[in-house]
Amino acid sequence: MHRPAPTQDINEDDLKVTEPKRSAAGVKAVMVSLERGFSEAGVSRTLSSMLRINQRGGFDCPGCAWPESITGARKPAEFCENGAKAIAEEASARTVTPEWWAKHPINVLREKTEYWLGSQGRITEPMIIREGESHYTPITWSQAFATIGEHVNATTPEKCVFYTSGRTANETAFMYQLLARSLGTNNLPDCSNMCHESSGSALNPTIGIGKGTVSLEDFEHAELIFVIGQNPGTNHPRMLSALADARKRGAHIVAVNPLPEAGFFGFKDPQSLNGMLGRSDDISDHFLQIKVGGDLALFQAFGHLIFEAEAKNPGTVIDKEFIDSATDGYEAYKEARLTLDWEATEEATGLTRAEITTVANLLIKSKASIFCWALGLTQQPHSVPTLKEIINLLLVQGNFGKPGAGACPVRGHSNVQGDRTMGIWEKPGEALLAALDAEFNIDSPRAHGYDSTEALQAFEEDEVDVFVSMGGNFALANSETEALEAGMQRAKLTVHISTKPNRSHVVHGQTSLILPTLGRTDRDDKHPGGAQFLSVEDSMSVIHSTQGRLKPVSEHLLAEPVIVARMAQAILGEDHSVDWKGMAEDYDVIRDHISRVLPGFGDFNKRVRGRNGFVLPNPPRDTRSFATDIGKGKFTVSPFEALYAPEGHLVLQTMRSHDQYNTTFYGLDDRYRGIKDGRRVILINPQDLAELGLEDKSLVDVISTFGGTERRANRFRLVSYPTAKGCAAAYFPEANALVHRDLVARESNTPGFKAIMVRFVPHELAPGPTLDS
Repeated sequence: MHRPAPTQDINEDDLKVTEPKRSAAGVKAVMVSLERGFSEAGVSRTLSSMLRINQRGGFDCPGCAWPESITGARKPAEFCENGAKAIAEEASARTVTPEWWAKHPINVLREKTEYWLGSQGRITEPMIIREGESHYTPITWSQAFATIGEHVNATTPEKCVFYTSGRTANETAFMYQLLARSLGTNNLPDCSNMCHESSGSALNPTIGIGKGTVSLEDFEHAELIFVIGQNPGTNHPRMLSALADARKRGAHIVAVNPLPEAGFFGFKDPQSLNGMLGRSDDISDHFLQIKVGGDLALFQAFGHLIFEAEAKNPGTVIDKEFIDSATDGYEAYKEARLTLDWEATEEATGLTRAEITTVANLLIKSKASIFCWALGLTQQPHSVPTLKEIINLLLVQGNFGKPGAGACPVRGHSNVQGDRTMGIWEKPGEALLAALDAEFNIDSPRAHGYDSTEALQAFEEDEVDVFVSMGGNFALANSETEALEAGMQRAKLTVHISTKPNRSHVVHGQTSLILPTLGRTDRDDKHPGGAQFLSVEDSMSVIHSTQGRLKPVSEHLLAEPVIVARMAQAILGEDHSVDWKGMAEDYDVIRDHISRVLPGFGDFNKRVRGRNGFVLPNPPRDTRSFATDIGKGKFTVSPFEALYAPEGHLVLQTMRSHDQYNTTFYGLDDRYRGIKDGRRVILINPQDLAELGLEDKSLVDVISTFGGTERRANRFRLVSYPTAKGCAAAYFPEANALVHRDLVARESNTPGFKAIMVRFVPHELAPGPTLDS
């Protein structure tokens, strides 16, 4: 039997602090996985789900997008602790019924934390709240779709916004963008705008593709692997297996991060005897504890040292043959890197010249290098130039299209990459739009739509009448929390296609609908032809099927493709040129359309049914070619840039806890960092504490500064922690309110969640609790 939903919310006075860990996973991770599953879903649903996670013929974990092997056998447990938590959340036997909504007025729900809301269980029926009402009440599916149609047709396409979460499957995403474009808008913001948009903005113009260029098998051949701005122990723990195996084969692993995360140092593989006995495999042999925002300076220093080494031993370091045949801009890049200001570099990075040189020598000697990165690099004002410096380093040594080498942006959400492949983008290219128009006899709009940051602005300016959210939790995912929530509440209609309650449901529009949907683990068999399956794309461009087998918790749930189809029929009419009904009844019909619209998807239905699915074309990886505007890989030259905090300020970055996935909280135990039963914390270097005249465990209000304006978030606890000097860290979404909407990565418009200039003032009004430490 599962446990009932918690009745108590977070009490920050219960915060406990212990020493950070130096290894990840192990027996503890297994026990936590089972406990969370049993408590949420019960023994039977938990075990039947775990046996099918990431297995051939099973379902894709709704957590991270780390790939599975397509050449070898898979482990019995192809999931991690946080994947198990994600499954427990979705397979939950707890239910949020109409009776639950009747007991909880909206003004009470707005005072609850995201942890409490998400812990209540799966939503069982469509619900509506209208202007002036105090509670959500049930509504039939037909009435819900009619309401959507009425509101959309009462406004203009430009005032409709269709947001997408990364967990949306390929077929759903394709239908969703087709609906928006059939209506006449490219307002298709998605969670990628807030995470890896900077990666695409750097990769597309330089190597001709916005995705990574390595396969999982490349980790078996790499001589050097960088893990930069990411925390694999929490965010994608299965990556640790690939890193540990690479290290055993003799590869060097270099971790670059402001925080010394447990997964950088040790991995207790719970599927090995050593791991079960508590023995840890080494992960990184070098850890560069860099200042937030210092990565561009580091990579420019690497480039400088590569050219120094090449000058001493010509023909031994750079790949001149590859450079001459496949790239452009080399001479300008070389000229820019010939000199270096070491004093400025050390100040920007917080590293010594000796530390930088030691790691650069590994790169100089390596004949096959992989650069992995995540949000630590993508959420700074100079994120795109920073990532272009990585591309420079890969190009100069010819690290494309050969075993063990390439670029590896590690996507943190299952199918966020697939959604973009399917056309979820506010800035679509002409080739996609022309193909859609030809396939469906529609007239797609050419004007760009809103990204996530622009949607925030549109909300504030009352330019959004209808907001539809395909999964996700937009209110808590973006910056400027207070302004965004106020804007959402002024919209005429908000529609949330969801599995569980979240904050966006309670800061709703004048009318709001919650449409409960099937999850990845659920059986989808209410179709004329029987059970259906969907597909996803992992971080390394592999397309494979996903099919849940659990009995849904309610007979009133609809599959996402069905919801999209019925929305489209209500908005566009039954006689629209697109056969929405046919696609909703048989997902093969969707895939046939995709095969004719999107390059690389020929014979989709046959290939996706293969044992391992199929891999999308990737010119840099497949043929060492680059589909840029000039047909070559591009070196770029960027000015020196770093983050410098004003006097009395620190540079704050946001991060997840170990019991968290994006805006979903599984619990309150950030086990590896030693933080438990609280979330409103600021991790701060002890030396910075002393210099600012502050004390460990003191209660403060946090004030951020940007563009001459200030933002404030109250009642945070300072925790002395071994962060990089001059830098601090806090959990999102609690710290999102500190991020000004104009604090963004310049080319990608991604919020600057890793570049917040903050100062602290005492929070005098609240007594300080007694803390364990």
